[in-house]
Amino acid sequence: MSLPEIILNREHLLFNANTIASWCHERDMLCAAVTKVVCADKEAVRVLNRSEVDFIADSRIKNLKSIETDKPKLLLRIGMPSESEDIVRFCDISMQSELYTLRLLNEAAIARGKLHKVILMIDLGDLREGIFFRNEALILNTARMIHESRGLELYGIGTNLTCYGSVLPDETNMGELFRIANWLRNELDEPIPIVSGGNSSALTMILQNRMPKGVNMFRFGESIFIGNETANGVPLAPLYNDVYTLKTELVELQTKPSMPIGVLGLNAFGEQVTYEDKGVMRRGIIALGRQDCVIDGLTPVDPDVSVLGASSDHTILDFTACDHCVGDIIEFTLSYGALLSLSTGQYVQKRWI
Repeated sequence: MSLPEIILNREHLLFNANTIASWCHERDMLCAAVTKVVCADKEAVRVLNRSEVDFIADSRIKNLKSIETDKPKLLLRIGMPSESEDIVRFCDISMQSELYTLRLLNEAAIARGKLHKVILMIDLGDLREGIFFRNEALILNTARMIHESRGLELYGIGTNLTCYGSVLPDETNMGELFRIANWLRNELDEPIPIVSGGNSSALTMILQNRMPKGVNMFRFGESIFIGNETANGVPLAPLYNDVYTLKTELVELQTKPSMPIGVLGLNAFGEQVTYEDKGVMRRGIIALGRQDCVIDGLTPVDPDVSVLGASSDHTILDFTACDHCVGDIIEFTLSYGALLSLSTGQYVQKRWI
């Protein structure tokens, strides 16, 4: 055993993916499993290939290159013009918003003898990617360009919410997305089969049957890999929250004050930190730090252990209320950000059960 390590529970991942897929399929919706949080880990992809999800999606071309699947592959991040050829080569579908990039994609698709599917992104107010929803002239012009291109298919329109501006999906913005889809269908005499209504933050609306009929595809990452509904950031039953678990080793356990002694300045990350005086504590250190992980996303499995803070190499824990020894294995469940950083880093091993 090499610590620290993150452990994937295959069956819990499969359960989450199939449960969410069934919620969608019961409502005539499609779902994409987003693998970017685990950098398209091959074992996770193998599990998802056995699941009922309809698409495998990722934001990185490098990840999509490595994904072996019979399911359609979807590029989530707006394509860079310089990677147009790779987008056509390694992705079945991509999300796009810029005419310049679309022209390059069309040329690349024609050169390869392919028809590349495009989901035209619409910004409904979250102010991240997409053509602003009130700019109908640009939306129509861009959609028409795709419609008239020999190498492209206007496969759908889509939006993204909550990731930047924290705008939640609701009947108003989802209804507007569906309205735009129908308007383009009428203007272009094009079926436009997909209306992609966002990510895991839409699950509450879906389960409450509040999603406007016709918004028919969603991209799920955090809900599949973490078991959360992201609009509220809370676990969603009956999904598992322990698909991934972090195991670390306790390397020091000392009795010390809770307040630093001396004149305080900035820490190693340029932060001015304040401390709470809790008296004398049993303070433990695990061999994992901010170079490895988003520490705020760690939740100790033992409820009597709490995280105090971290430097680049060490995380300091409060063991005052529990009985542990140096060498003990300390386990954590992970937030989306913590799993993302652990998957991206090179110092934490990965294991599957």
